[in-house]
Parts: sequence; C-alpha cells; structure tokens
Amino acid sequence: MAPQSRPHLLGTHEIRIRLGGISRQRAHQLTAGPTFPKPIAELSLGKVWRADDVEAWIREHRPGRA
Repeated sequence: MAPQSRPHLLGTHEIRIRLGGISRQRAHQLTAGPTFPKPIAELSLGKVWRADDVEAWIREHRPGRA
C-alpha cells in the first residue's frame, strides 16, 4: 500500500507572512471573509488551511502577491 501524501497546511501566521506581513487583525478579517477558503481543521492552536486553497485565493484576490 502506497503511503498517503499529506497536504501542505498553513496557519494564520504563515498566511500573514505570505500576504506580506499583514497584521493579525487583518488576517482574521480576510480569513473570516466569504471568499476565503474554509479551514480544513480547527486545532487548539488555531485554524489550518490547505496551502493550495490559500494560494489559489491569493492568485485570484491578491494577484500582486501571487
């Protein structure tokens, strides 16, 4: 049986960095918005998203950061 590949995951901190070092408040606003991908899990340390989903959102909504 082939090993399952793990999706690359991002937390809010990594998303903040990926978006140019935005504030925690701004990251919360964006990730809570209707167009942002839904997190795949909510852990004790916070929500996590699939990196591919976040990158697709960035390409569409923040093309200067793609």
